[in-house]
Amino acid sequence: MTPLRLRPRTQAAGIVAIAAALVLSGCASKKSKTATSPSSSAPSAAASAAPSTAASAAGSSAADPASLLPASIKTAGVLNIATDASYAPNEYFDTDGKTIIGLDVDLGNAIAAKLGLKANFQNVTFDAIIPALAAAKYDLSLSSFTDNKKREATVDFVDYFNAGESLMVLAGNPKAVTGPDLSLCGLTVAVEKGTTEESEIPALSTKCTTAGKKAVTALSTDDQNAANLALTSGRADVGSADSPIAAYAVKQLAGKIQLAGSIYETAPYGIAIPKTPGLAPAIKAALAAMIADGSYKTILDKWGDDAGAVTAPVINGATS
Repeated sequence: MTPLRLRPRTQAAGIVAIAAALVLSGCASKKSKTATSPSSSAPSAAASAAPSTAASAAGSSAADPASLLPASIKTAGVLNIATDASYAPNEYFDTDGKTIIGLDVDLGNAIAAKLGLKANFQNVTFDAIIPALAAAKYDLSLSSFTDNKKREATVDFVDYFNAGESLMVLAGNPKAVTGPDLSLCGLTVAVEKGTTEESEIPALSTKCTTAGKKAVTALSTDDQNAANLALTSGRADVGSADSPIAAYAVKQLAGKIQLAGSIYETAPYGIAIPKTPGLAPAIKAALAAMIADGSYKTILDKWGDDAGAVTAPVINGATS
C-alpha cells in the first residue's frame, strides 16, 4: 500500500456515513492488487500522449506547470484518475453512495486545477489499478499507493505524502499483539489484496515458524471495508492497514477496536502515473506550486494529515 499509511475526513454527514460503513463492512488500508479489469472503461487521454521519460524531465521547472503537460492531455482538458474508494479517509464514497471524497480527491482536484484541467475520479478495485495504468486506461491514480521499487518497474510515482503502517485489534487487545513481531504467531491477519500489508505476511510468518511457533495466516479481502469487517466480526484476530487508515477506523469504531503497537515502516505515498505519457513532470510541478502557495497544507490540515506533509515532491523516491 514498503510501509503503511494514514488518513482522516471532514463534514459531519460524511463521517456518519463512514462510521456506518465501517460497522457494516469494515475499513482498512491499501497498496496494490491483482490484474483484473478495472470497473470503468472510460478512455484515457494518456493513451495517445507522446512517450517521454519521467526521469529525464524530473528536474524541469516552469512558471506554469501546464506548460509541461503532454499535448493530448492538455487538449482533452481532463485527468482521468483511478482510485479505490474503500480507503477512508483518503478516498471513499460520500453519503450519496456515488460521490468520491477524501484527502486524495481534494489533492487530485487541486492538482488538476493547477494544470488547467478537470479531474474525473473513477472507482477501481485496488489491485486492478496499476495494470489499468500500464494499459493506458487512466491518466494517473491517487489511491494511497506506497512508492516502492517493485511498483516503479511498471509506473512512475510523484511522492506527495509520508505514511506508515499500523495493526488493529479488538478492544482490550485479547491476543496481546505488540506489533509486527512474534506476537502475531498463530494469528489470522486481515489485509486488503495487493497491499504492502498483504505482501509482508509471508516474511512475518517465516519468522514465526523459524522460531518454532505457528505461522501467521493472511485473510485477504477485495477492499479495506471487508478487511475491517473480518476483524470486527471475529474472523480475523488482527487488521493491518496504512497508519492514517487504521487511525481513522479506530476513531470511527470507538470502543470496538484499537491500535496495537506503534506505527512502523514509514514510507512515501506516490501518485501513480504510466511511464509512457511523460505526465509525471507536470504533476510534480503542480504539486510543488501547491506547496509553495499553501494550498497543499490547507488540504492536509482539513483531513488532519499535516504530520505526513512533504516539503518538496520527488519522482520515484522509493528506497526499497
